[in-house]
Amino acid sequence: MRILLTGSSGWLGRFLAPMLREAGHIVTGMDVAPGADTDIVGSVADRMLVHRLFGDRGIEAVIHGGALHKPDIVRYPRQAFIDVNVTGTLNLLEAAERAGHDRFIFTSTTSLMITQAIRDERAAQAVWLDEASGPLEPRNIYGVTKLAAEHLCRLAYLEHGMACMVLRTARFFPEEDDTHRELTGANMKANEFLNRRLTVEDAARAHVVALEKAPDIGFGTFVLSAPTPFSRDDCAELKADAPAVIARYFPDAAALYARSGWQLPRSIGRVYDASLAERVMGFRCESGFAEVLDALREARGMPFAHDADYVSPKERMGAL
Repeated sequence: MRILLTGSSGWLGRFLAPMLREAGHIVTGMDVAPGADTDIVGSVADRMLVHRLFGDRGIEAVIHGGALHKPDIVRYPRQAFIDVNVTGTLNLLEAAERAGHDRFIFTSTTSLMITQAIRDERAAQAVWLDEASGPLEPRNIYGVTKLAAEHLCRLAYLEHGMACMVLRTARFFPEEDDTHRELTGANMKANEFLNRRLTVEDAARAHVVALEKAPDIGFGTFVLSAPTPFSRDDCAELKADAPAVIARYFPDAAALYARSGWQLPRSIGRVYDASLAERVMGFRCESGFAEVLDALREARGMPFAHDADYVSPKERMGAL
């Protein structure tokens, strides 16, 4: 298929574009910043550019990964989030509808599921989060605009019958967390594979699977995260004494961590359940906390990327 991939210069795009080509697709990359996989430098907020691109390139399907993200809140006004994340998504959906497309893949975020209360971990136990969780009350303009874009995808399916897959990805960024500094970046990322992280490679693989499955599913919203070892029955103890719960599932985790000078989380306040993606899409992440421990056990490189100096191409170029 001739696929338009937005966000092609970004972290996800640099892994997803080669996977799509390996699967036999012809990829047109679009991004506001130049990149190895970017053919068109421009914004999805430019309606005329988007519609012209569909005609010029014969686009047959869209994977919409381009967006302003949570760290961009300190760099751009709210209107920019609306222009890119909402209007840009609408521009792509309308162009896809006009072209008669049968599938549209939208990269969303688990961030829009996190209310301020969940963010502050006010509950007495860990909050179990899946596609049925709600009410959804995003705590910032990023989450608000991504939720609005999800609803535009839902309307495209209801009104035009275009299959739309909404993929709420957990964390996969390589850089340091922009709000937490208690642990080293690699240690923190390793911990998050217990409850709210996946590798960028798994995120890319999920998009390829969604592209294939979309016509059969129609419309679907899926949480994407490494499979958690925990169950709902663990939630109270996870909040009170996470190391005790982890020890039941991974008896040597504490010793492996100590050998590396790392710390296990003392408390876990939320858990993402990605089992629906496995049941409906047939997708399961290849890397999880067990693979992190395998790497520690065998003294080899981690199965995830950590780059404290990573800066997105958009910011390097000052592109928006």
